[in-house]
Amino acid sequence: HPNEIKKQFNIENRTILSTFGLLSAGKSIETALKALPTIIKHTPNVLYLVIGKTHPNSIQNNTDTYRNYLEELVVELNLENHVLFINRYLEIEELLNYLKATDVYLFTSKDPNQAVSGTFAYAMSCACPIVATAIPHTKEVLSNDMGLLVDIEDWEELAEATKKMLSNDNLRESMGISAFQKTRESSWENVAIKHVNAYNKLIDKNREIKYNYPPINLNHLKNMTTELGIIQFCKISQPDISSGYTLDDNARALIALSLHYKLFHKKEDLQLINTYLNFIIRCQKPSGTFINYIDENNFEHIKNSYINLEDSNARAVWALGMVISLKDYLPEYITDKAIICFMDSLPWVKNILSPRAIGFAIKGLYLYYSVTKQSEIIYVIEKLANNLISNYDIAETKNWKWFENYLTYANSVLPEAMLYAYLVTGKLKYKRVAIDSFNFLLSKLFIKNQFKVISNNGWFHKGIASNIYGEQPIDVSYTIQTLELFYNTTKDVKYKNFQKKAFNWFLGKNHLNQTMYNPITGGCYDGLEKTHVNLNQGAESTICYLIARLIMEKEAVLHLKYIRKRRLRKHSKIENKTKQSSIEN
Repeated sequence: HPNEIKKQFNIENRTILSTFGLLSAGKSIETALKALPTIIKHTPNVLYLVIGKTHPNSIQNNTDTYRNYLEELVVELNLENHVLFINRYLEIEELLNYLKATDVYLFTSKDPNQAVSGTFAYAMSCACPIVATAIPHTKEVLSNDMGLLVDIEDWEELAEATKKMLSNDNLRESMGISAFQKTRESSWENVAIKHVNAYNKLIDKNREIKYNYPPINLNHLKNMTTELGIIQFCKISQPDISSGYTLDDNARALIALSLHYKLFHKKEDLQLINTYLNFIIRCQKPSGTFINYIDENNFEHIKNSYINLEDSNARAVWALGMVISLKDYLPEYITDKAIICFMDSLPWVKNILSPRAIGFAIKGLYLYYSVTKQSEIIYVIEKLANNLISNYDIAETKNWKWFENYLTYANSVLPEAMLYAYLVTGKLKYKRVAIDSFNFLLSKLFIKNQFKVISNNGWFHKGIASNIYGEQPIDVSYTIQTLELFYNTTKDVKYKNFQKKAFNWFLGKNHLNQTMYNPITGGCYDGLEKTHVNLNQGAESTICYLIARLIMEKEAVLHLKYIRKRRLRKHSKIENKTKQSSIEN
């Protein structure tokens, strides 16, 4: 947060204007200095930071003429308490922190032919709202929602534009976010994707791009987690505590951390697992059902009283089932709590009606059954699966193999639940419906060799052309999870190939050719829109990416083990042949 960064520099009570770069007359810093008296009348606590050493070419005969001129001008205008020259080279981290502490960035170049400015790009990338002189670069990039353009060397216009920004906190914040968002297209990852796509067009035969998977990073998830649970939303990467907490997100987080612990056995995961599990228990009511919304002060939110909570409740059952299924890995103090909570939920689970809630519940019931083999669980799974079958029989036609007359969110959970029901009961009808419905869904998701999420701008209704854009990470993750089960059950390699293509959506194989994952924070962006990526990194998106990434990691580990076994067998055969040959000789 800017105020926290300001404290590092002992400028926390000041409104910060800044300019940085190698100092030279071309930067026209005097334009900003001349504007300051007018700005100070409006905002008396202004401090203008002029950051950077003087350009070597501007020093003649060991005399820094331009800096001397600026320092004299500061005195002449009585600005000593409002201007700070930071006359040194800054390491990148310190420079970025100064920019993050900036309330308005002043770009005052007077070169009308300057095509590119690195300092301007840096300021945008740090979410600085900008007042800039109109040079080719700024005129091309700086739209009205990112900053304000002024004429070259017009200090009066510069002063008025800066005052306008300083008068409106919301304007500055929205401009900073827009500027930041604009620069994301030029991140290293996105630039790399653009280059590879360009080279691919020059090759006679287009090759499938192979993406390197980023290292698994829990930092953002940890930053979003308090003693109570994981916070719902973020403003970019800053957790928004005012958004409170949800059962949905904490159930997902419990699933993700359980998978992470199973893969890596890291003890620090246990504290997070316990936090998310305790949140679920806190949300459970005496009836065994759950509430979904808890505010920042740990009070129950009014939304619990008027929003259908079946999906949220069923996700909790899924998460509890996941924990219980790992009872050979997790400590008893965790699994025992999960079992009690799970058993208390069973009385209402068999009466769930919402198709997706049925899907989530069957996943949890299957996981519980996988380690307990309790026969009564089969009855509950069968009852819920039959509800889905009834839906399927009503909606299914020759060209529409689905459970409803529309595709919405979390679609793949439905065929996944049917396949789990088959694995428990052995009923072939469940398997047939699972395969038919999932293959139908895949035909709507993979278009021209690219994964397309069902749009949340308007669901896909039978007989009506589907909407496009408005894609969310949660549905990519669900699809990857379902593909894992179908491959492991059928061994049909097409599901594994689809899984890789779906995961590549996160890494830039989407209609904008932009990454949806931030490897620095460890967060996942909230949505892929028509023209831009929604850069907020909320709990849902971040956790869903993590689950998908852990599944891909698990598959990679299994593949590596398979290769090692093959090599060992081959090596053993060679050794046996060598021994046999030596005996014969």
